[in-house]
Amino acid sequence: MDQANQLLIRRSPLDYSLSPALCVDLDGTLVKSDTLVDSLFTLFRRSPIQALRCGLFLARGKAAFKAEVAQHIVLNPAVLPYNRSLVEHLRAEHAVGRDIFLATATNEEQAKSIADHLGIFAGVLASNAGVNLRDQAKREALEHHFPDRGFDYVGNARQDLPALGRAQKAMLANPEVGLRAQLKRKKIAVHNVFEDRSPRIETFLNAIRVRQWPKNLLIFLPLALAHSLFDRHLFLLTVIAFFSWSFTASATYILNDLLDIEADRSHPVKRKRPFASGDFSARSGAIVVCLLLALAVLLASWLPVRFAFWLAAYFVTTLAYSIGLKKVAVIDVITLAGLYTVRMVAGASATDVVFSAWLGGFSIFFFLSLAIAKRYTELDNLRKADQIPANGRGYRVEDIEQLRSFGTASGYAAVVVFTLYINNPDILQHYQHYQRLWLLAPVLIFWINRIWLLAHRGELNEDPVVFALTDYWSAILALVALLVGFISI
Repeated sequence: MDQANQLLIRRSPLDYSLSPALCVDLDGTLVKSDTLVDSLFTLFRRSPIQALRCGLFLARGKAAFKAEVAQHIVLNPAVLPYNRSLVEHLRAEHAVGRDIFLATATNEEQAKSIADHLGIFAGVLASNAGVNLRDQAKREALEHHFPDRGFDYVGNARQDLPALGRAQKAMLANPEVGLRAQLKRKKIAVHNVFEDRSPRIETFLNAIRVRQWPKNLLIFLPLALAHSLFDRHLFLLTVIAFFSWSFTASATYILNDLLDIEADRSHPVKRKRPFASGDFSARSGAIVVCLLLALAVLLASWLPVRFAFWLAAYFVTTLAYSIGLKKVAVIDVITLAGLYTVRMVAGASATDVVFSAWLGGFSIFFFLSLAIAKRYTELDNLRKADQIPANGRGYRVEDIEQLRSFGTASGYAAVVVFTLYINNPDILQHYQHYQRLWLLAPVLIFWINRIWLLAHRGELNEDPVVFALTDYWSAILALVALLVGFISI
């Protein structure tokens, strides 16, 4: 059997009627994401060493590389982000007896898995260890297998131009930028377009999680507590530090989403994230990570070297958290608390303001309580759904009561540290009426107790920090705290 015939994997008896075969591309077309890139990130999360070993196969060619990756990772076809508009059309064509073929540069193992799951394909043309079925190779394979009846073709990218040019009907699904113009220049008529994606600007902002940037306002806290917030030079330095940190944080959020892409697709809420949903490609995500880190480094170069050190420490720790630390019970929440605290340390280093040990002690206990509340809420949701944790966090549903003990104890410890700070003689240099700061103690106690009460009731968002940024009561208490601080000066 020649190599061209080996590419066709028949799924069912074929009807070689005069009607053209309907051939559909996979990556970016039938599935909104790139299965190879998704597989690489998933493999890297599971086994970084094995992922690096797969890279050695690039020396043997792209086809051998794809085959090696497929030996280790075949994505779950049930949770892939399909182009719903296109799938509906294919099912309708299948229902009237149309022969539909999956024609893809993806390795045959992954392609067969998807074809079996959908159950609408008469056959699969895919890459194997010897042939990378893309560009001209795909066109030649299609012409070889359908010499008399011809074929219609659905694609999305520049690599599909050869096949689209020879198709009797050229169709597009979520076409990449510039593809329609290229088809128009080649005088290739487009008969149908299947769109299924969110607005690009909204998707981009969701991908970099701009809504999480308010967390980085903690960088301003050391300057505010040193009563130097209105120093223009120091304030400008802090603004630069804020954006440098925010760009780095966004890069880490993207990396975390890319590494968790398959797990997120099985999550009822996280599957709607830009990468899991396929609205933002993993390939584009990797490019955005590089751009964000370049901007962060550029801004950091205007600040003291100590800030760059803490920025690098944050990035490395966050990456370690995404790869492995988040799987270790207790270590994960300690790491999260530390990442919040290091924001304040970095803010102090950007302006040469002294970082208070009292502030450090308070923030560790305070954010540890919130991190535990997040894990508590996740477990509580699983318990109510009668599910077993499957995200590799290292916790069991039966740990929930112990977590509540850890979390409330940490919250009260933060209050204790704050009250000890009020009695510290050094406070006199910052507050003339320091006794009034005692008014903040009941505010803290109320807020922490409320967070845990809402968590117990199942009314807390899985991220308490994000919840606090949108909570009405939290906003009122923040204003009260600011007023108390002002009258204490």
